[in-house]
Amino acid sequence: MDTFLFDSIIIGPIHSRRLGTSLGVNLLLPDSKLCNFDCIYCECGWNGAHGTGGFNPAERVVAALEHRLAEMAEAKALPDVITFAGNGEPTMHPEFERIIDETLRLRDRYAPQTRVAVLSNATMIDRPAVRRALLRVDRNILKLDSALDETVRRINQPQNGRTVAETIDLLGGFEGKLIVQTMLLRGDYGGHRIDNTTPEEVEAYMEAISRIRPREVMLYTIDRNTPADGLEKVSFEEMEAIADRLREALPGLVVSVAR
Repeated sequence: MDTFLFDSIIIGPIHSRRLGTSLGVNLLLPDSKLCNFDCIYCECGWNGAHGTGGFNPAERVVAALEHRLAEMAEAKALPDVITFAGNGEPTMHPEFERIIDETLRLRDRYAPQTRVAVLSNATMIDRPAVRRALLRVDRNILKLDSALDETVRRINQPQNGRTVAETIDLLGGFEGKLIVQTMLLRGDYGGHRIDNTTPEEVEAYMEAISRIRPREVMLYTIDRNTPADGLEKVSFEEMEAIADRLREALPGLVVSVAR
């Protein structure tokens, strides 16, 4: 299926299913993807399909963000959230911590009610600078699509050799200051049936969430074109049933389900 890449540093604002009115920040170069996952559902397509990728310089990112926030403040149309996502994994940027610090400074100056969010695949959270930065943002949203190694290899196709157990330990190290984001899907890919909603998957996932103890869990499913054919959405009702099990098992946990 056709996928797309962002062609600028600042995106939108757009309406996000999970975050509201979102002003996006793309740390990766336009029209190229750079990620250490190669998820079969990624709206940006396969790694390498549009060049090898690279990073927008920190100075350009900060200048572009300040310009847009100043415009929006003057128009009295500030976003609900500034969201780091874009053409790949934002925490791979070598100056990620500096960019987050500058973003918080600009937010406090132009849009003090706006939250700052990062959408990350959690591959870089073993790096102290990345952890420090993520602990400073308002919404630290980290991916966990399955608690089973084989499923992660098939859905996310990670480039590192970290086990899910190691990822869960690192996520737990945030001591609740994180949101776990999970894409639920099923389908056929690479000669295998993929479904992270089976009873085995859900039991393992619930155990992982009980160990991580996030402040929130976000469940969602495919909403845009995917690079792999043959993938299927999971119904809202199925996702809500999984959410109810999490809420019952972990009282007080906020679980949101995107339509």
